[in-house]
This record gives sequence, C-alpha cells and structure tokens, in this order.
Amino acid sequence: MFMNATTPREAARAELEATYDLAPSLALARETADIYETVKSVIPEPDWAMHAPYIAAINRLKAEKDAVILAHNYMTPEIFHGISDVRGDSLQLAIAATEVSQQTIVQCGVHFMAETSKILNPEKTVLIPDSRAGCSLASSIKPADIAKMRADYPGAEVVSYVNTTAEIKAVSDICCTSSNALEIVESREGDTVIMTPDGYLAQNVAKESRKRVVYWEGACIVHEQFTAEELRQFREDYPGITIIAHPECPPNVIAEADFSGSTAAMIGWVKKNRPEKVVMVTECSMSDNVAAELPETNFIRPCNICPHMKRITLENILWSLHSGGEKVEVADHLLEPARRAVERMIAINRQD
Repeated sequence: MFMNATTPREAARAELEATYDLAPSLALARETADIYETVKSVIPEPDWAMHAPYIAAINRLKAEKDAVILAHNYMTPEIFHGISDVRGDSLQLAIAATEVSQQTIVQCGVHFMAETSKILNPEKTVLIPDSRAGCSLASSIKPADIAKMRADYPGAEVVSYVNTTAEIKAVSDICCTSSNALEIVESREGDTVIMTPDGYLAQNVAKESRKRVVYWEGACIVHEQFTAEELRQFREDYPGITIIAHPECPPNVIAEADFSGSTAAMIGWVKKNRPEKVVMVTECSMSDNVAAELPETNFIRPCNICPHMKRITLENILWSLHSGGEKVEVADHLLEPARRAVERMIAINRQD
C-alpha cells in the first residue's frame, strides 16, 4: 500500500507550523486588539483568535525582511486591515509600487498586479503568495488579437486595461484603469481608440467619450454576473437603498446604479456620502472592508466572489515572506515596452 506523496503546499504548511506558533491564541488576539477594533463588526472574535498568530508573524517578518505588502481592495478584511501597508485599486497600487522604499514587494492581489509591480521595479523582488491567482479578463486576450485590431483600425491607438498580462501591456500604447479610462481615451490622438480587453468598461467609456471606441469583448467573471433585474430587485426589497457599481459591469447594470466608479472611487463615494443603506456592485470583500470602517452604514451584499483573489490567504502570505516565494519574473524583452505603457498612464494621472 502506497501513501500519497506530500504536496508542496502540505510541506509548506508543515514547515510554517514547525517554525511559528500558529495555534489560535487569545493572548495574541489581545495583543492585536488595536487592529481588531477596526474589523470587529465583520470578523467574529473566535475567528480573530485564529487570524492573530498569522497577523503577528507576518507583521514581524515583513519588518525583518524589508518587505512591503500591497493589498487590493478585494482582499479579505484580515488581510486588508490586518497586515497590508498599502491598499487600493489597480491604479493606486501601480503608483505605490514606484514609491515604496522596501526591496521586497508582496503583492496581495492577482498575478497581473504582481507583474505590474515587477515591470515598474525590475531591480526589486516581487512576490505573489499564490501564482495561481489569475484573472479571467487578463487571460481573454493575446498579442495576436491586438495585432489584428491594429490591422482592422489603422492608426488607432491601443488603450489596454492594466488588468492584463505583461505581454499585452508591451504591445499597447498606454494602459488605463477603471478610474482613469475616460481620461486616457480622451487624451489619445485620432478619432478612433482601441480598448482592450474589457468590453463592458469600453462600452461604458464610449457613452461618455467623444471618441469612437472599438473594443475587445473580454469580461470579468465577477462583474459580468450582475444584472439590471437584480439591481431593480434590490430597490424593491430595500426601499431607499443607494446602488453604486463598478464600470466593469454591463452597461444596463450601470444605467440602474446611482453612481459608477473604480473600487477606489466607490469607497470614496461611500465615505463621503455616508448612505443609510448601500449595495456595492462589485466583489464581496470590498463591502466588508468598507463596512469595517463605516459601521453606521447598512451594507447589503450581493455576493459575487472572485475565486482568484481568494487564493491569497494569511497562510500563503506568511509562507511567501518566510520562503521568498513565489517570485514574479517578467521577460527582459517585455520590460521596457510594458513599462512605457504603464508609466504613460501614471504620468497622466500625476498631471491632474
């Protein structure tokens, strides 16, 4: 009879447990009470006692390793509020990646975000806790598809969402995020602009732009699931509710919303306007993260979870810092053209 071989992840877990005391701890829960105060409305006390040993170990280790943790708004609250140094949407994290002084960047998000950090910091070590954290949108397009669109629309500049691989950034003229897409499109020369890969974002930008916007029909697996009927049902079930939506949603969903913007813009809008009841039409964890800071607002949660974002956990963040894995590399021939596309985007935002 043969025993199953230990997997690399099981081996990693065993090494962490042998190196750190990761048993649930009321003592560490008390020591991290200042952090828990922020998230107590969204994380039960027993769960915090399980998270606290990891949070304490990660916060200690990142100082020892000269590491900084960048966390996307879709990270779970124990990551977002517990161990991150920089939080934000894709644009905010891209800018932050150029400004941090630490020699190691741990990217708590999906793989294209870690690639972006490496593109902007080729001399630094960039780690992603789980390289399987991909993106349906980023994987929907290849460089050959860009080449075909350029041939179909000669002279049109290519604006590619930062939610793309280094290969796509390298064959694009400039990147954009959902927070600056309209501004980027309007800044391009010519009457026609090619947008890739998010077809819904492109359609929503086209409604406001003076340009002719042609686009690749990719979509985010989280945002494409929302429907206009669902939003109308929210209004019926929760009279007086405010609905804010991410522009990766279909145009008929955006038409039903009271406000549309990037994850950072959505967070800013809620913090400024303090609605009594709100639904944030985006990935689940973001509502939890904002709700932790605004307990007086009732967040109605439509739960569309990104399975890729949820691959990032306290356990594999600790393993990443402990072991120095998984390192993110970008091919040398892609670095310069990809960096140029990202830096053009950042330069436009810094002019504002």
